[in-house]
Amino acid sequence: MARNSAHDNPLAPVTIAVGQEDLLLDRAVQEVVAAARAADADTDVRDLTSDQLQPGTLAELTSPSLFAERKVVVVRGAQDLSADTIKDVKAYLGAPAEEITLVLLHAGAAKGKGLLDAARKVGAREIACPKMTKPADRLAFVRAEFRALGRSATPEACQALVDSIGSDLRELASAVTQLAADVEGTIDEAVVGRYYTGRAEASSFTVADRAVEGRAAEALEALRWSLSTGVAPVMITSALAQGVRAIGKLSSARGGRPADLARELGMPPWKIDRVRQQMRGWTPDGVAVALRAVAEADAGVKGGGDDPEYALEKAVVAIALAARARRG
Repeated sequence: MARNSAHDNPLAPVTIAVGQEDLLLDRAVQEVVAAARAADADTDVRDLTSDQLQPGTLAELTSPSLFAERKVVVVRGAQDLSADTIKDVKAYLGAPAEEITLVLLHAGAAKGKGLLDAARKVGAREIACPKMTKPADRLAFVRAEFRALGRSATPEACQALVDSIGSDLRELASAVTQLAADVEGTIDEAVVGRYYTGRAEASSFTVADRAVEGRAAEALEALRWSLSTGVAPVMITSALAQGVRAIGKLSSARGGRPADLARELGMPPWKIDRVRQQMRGWTPDGVAVALRAVAEADAGVKGGGDDPEYALEKAVVAIALAARARRG
């Protein structure tokens, strides 16, 4: 996360996190909350969407308390606030309350720019959270993640990780964390290869590959093996989502050379060839069904269900059936 403001105090009265990269936005919030709770373990955190912050709500949340408690108020999607609520926020920016940190998450586009300008004018702390669309940006992100964990990884290892995992920043961050926890010494390309291309028991992508190929039994076997060896369920849902989305992207793209499609779709060329092989049997309806299955599984593994493993098994079977729809 890049800082643009002259100061970098997480407990500044106002922080604006600007951009559309969900992981970086979440980290910006987590940093403020962690700092507030380090200062006061009883900090009250209010995390609101734009439609939950109605006119008058901010005044209620920031009004003086008899107990003088520290509070963090997070507003997501600040660019979508109503005109009346934006007036409330701008008024608050001029005289922020003590012991309260306001965090505004803003997409950074033209919509709601007046609110951003007002926050910048009063010297709000700003964190840039841009969407990382370029492979070079993701490569820099992976290197920074290893450095933040105090670990050394070769340039070839970082590149191999980006090539294997793709554009999902959460998946990249999870992979770096897993490698840092499991591997001693410098992490090289061979280590990445063992984890993410050559070792089924440690790779969420093996589960996804078998599922989108319609090989339900093998996908379930890979799923159970991965879970038994400690692969986080959220990594598996992320891999499933990437696999299905890749099918959808490539099926709707114009024909062309792998290198041209790779640039258009943001995939490495080798993945274009693999996805083309996996596309047989898929229909647009099948892709829609599979995406719904992934969304349900994602909710299940993040606390929306009682049994994350069952949620994953259900999704794997649904995806494999969708992959075989055209074959009958």
